[in-house]
Amino acid sequence: MTKQERGTRTRDALIRSAAGEFHQHGYALATLSAISVGAGVSPGALHFHFENKAAIAEAVEDAACTTLRRTARIAYGHRSNALQNLVDTTHALARLFREDIVVRAGFRLSCSNHCRTELNLRQEWQSCVRQRLAEAADEGLLCGGAVRQQDLARTIVAATIGLVTLSQDSGEWLSPHAVTGLWRTLLPALTAPESLAGLEPEGTPAVIIHSLAPVG
Repeated sequence: MTKQERGTRTRDALIRSAAGEFHQHGYALATLSAISVGAGVSPGALHFHFENKAAIAEAVEDAACTTLRRTARIAYGHRSNALQNLVDTTHALARLFREDIVVRAGFRLSCSNHCRTELNLRQEWQSCVRQRLAEAADEGLLCGGAVRQQDLARTIVAATIGLVTLSQDSGEWLSPHAVTGLWRTLLPALTAPESLAGLEPEGTPAVIIHSLAPVG
């Protein structure tokens, strides 16, 4: 293993350890000593990669953002129609939140008042939902006009972000069953019965699987 590879591995271990600390204790109570111990490295090695706690928190946010954007982008590439793609993307992102501690912690940090950076993952998700709904309207799948689109977007964003928030106490809120139940409730309000019949609220398995990088 080269020096560069060892450095990358150490940095990744620190980001994952920090994510665990931030998720469990929050930004304010997480300590650099606990992060270095969790990564199995010395405090000196931590400071070689990150100047302070704010720097490592920003790295956790960046890593989470990269993973979430990649997943949404790949899911979009497999789209059949805009509404099904929105369902599939939600399922893929929910799996990331269930299985990837960096994603969970990074999202929590981006929404925290203790650690505010230029990233706002909630706003990015809102933009994604609005884009999918506008495409669904162009495809003739969406009921109602522009005003209704705005109301529907707010409802979907509020419901999905609500599941993420509730999942901090119980992962069941982001289970496949919970996400499927959400879409079984929402889809009849989004589209006409003839279009509803062709949609899968449980998501398209192949799309969800292919949208995800291996998580640990």
